[in-house]
Amino acid sequence: MQHNAIMKVKIEESWRRELQGEFDKPYFAKLVDFVKAAYKSGPVYPPAKLIFEAFNRTPFDKVKAVILGQDPYHEPGQAQGLCFYVPPETRTPPSLVNIAKELGRMPDLLSWADQGVLLLNATLTVAAHRAGSHQNKGWEVFTDAVVRLLAEKRENLVFILWGSYAQRKGAIIDRTRHFVIESAHPSPLSAHRGFFGSRPFTRANDFLSAHGIAPIVW
Repeated sequence: MQHNAIMKVKIEESWRRELQGEFDKPYFAKLVDFVKAAYKSGPVYPPAKLIFEAFNRTPFDKVKAVILGQDPYHEPGQAQGLCFYVPPETRTPPSLVNIAKELGRMPDLLSWADQGVLLLNATLTVAAHRAGSHQNKGWEVFTDAVVRLLAEKRENLVFILWGSYAQRKGAIIDRTRHFVIESAHPSPLSAHRGFFGSRPFTRANDFLSAHGIAPIVW
């Protein structure tokens, strides 16, 4: 094997070990070429150094829960590499407003990530002002592999799947090994169809506590 063919991706070390097989696949090389070209022609979000921020904040062996998003936010200053998170100085997006309503307070998503909540978008980059612009370029294959690795190599994780997109992505998860919480998406278009009142945070902590895992301070 040609060792110089191994793709070097700047990502937290435990994730590098788990995902090296993906980095070495032809689709990922094509994805890297696409993403590099996109950033050169830009603007693209999140900032390039934050593409793998969810992984860097939440190492593989520290994951307790996974929340699956779809696309990064596509307006300036919003996307930071963690699904649903925007910096405090940025206007709160409607879905995050509804998450706060269900929780009863504005969440600190950075604290979530640092406690073991993997805030994973299905697509990790997006062109400015163009929702979905980097879909079907390879990111979904990569993040499917992330979900599969967690589902197969870890036990007693909580997967929070809001909306039909996340639920399709989570269909491979073994419900006998993990706790899967499904409901409508917190988007204003659907939150009243089953997100409000679904108690995902309480249910997640009840499951973690029942399995001897420290609950998350949501």
